[in-house]
Amino acid sequence: MTRSEGAYGAPRGSRPVRGPRRALAGLAAVVAAAALATGCGIRSTSVPVDAGAAPSRMPCRTGSADTTAPPAESVAVRVYLVCASQLVTVERTVEIDESRSAPVLVAQALLSELQRVPDPDERRAGFSTDVPTRLRVSDAREGDPEGTLRLSEQPDDLPAEALAQLVCSYADNEPLGSGGSVLLGGPGKYAPRGYLCTSETKTRPGEVPTLGAVELS
Repeated sequence: MTRSEGAYGAPRGSRPVRGPRRALAGLAAVVAAAALATGCGIRSTSVPVDAGAAPSRMPCRTGSADTTAPPAESVAVRVYLVCASQLVTVERTVEIDESRSAPVLVAQALLSELQRVPDPDERRAGFSTDVPTRLRVSDAREGDPEGTLRLSEQPDDLPAEALAQLVCSYADNEPLGSGGSVLLGGPGKYAPRGYLCTSETKTRPGEVPTLGAVELS
């Protein structure tokens, strides 16, 4: 064995050609990277892909309001529905002749709207209602303060969101509310109470502040 063979293990003339092996190694790395990207769900393309708009949150807003004038003996009103855990107004048309309607008729019409299942457009926007369909409203009893409305259930026994919907809808519509409050009583002999609709009530309908019981005359 010559010195060069002992030092390097092979004659100088038999050194391997490294160029092709490096090229093959680089190609294998590219293939492996592409396979890894495919496994992770990444599209291996340089062309921008339009995946569509990102899912939007519930907008709590219906489509364009109908500008058609309401029919005779009807009026546009606002009622409060639940959307995104808050109270948000929607416009409805109820058949009431304002010139000769008693407050209790307005209260009954608003209650019916609150009990009605939201229409498809409102449901798509995220609206719902918690007011029970069994609930009824009637006029004040003898001895009640002026403006009192009597419910078929004790107001405080209603679901909190339902009571908030009712209070704010009544307080925002004349001739039922006064100063953001409404007088509500139940079927029993308990004195009616004043319930307030505040900005906090609308953002946190689980809490409805009261003015306390109103003394019967």
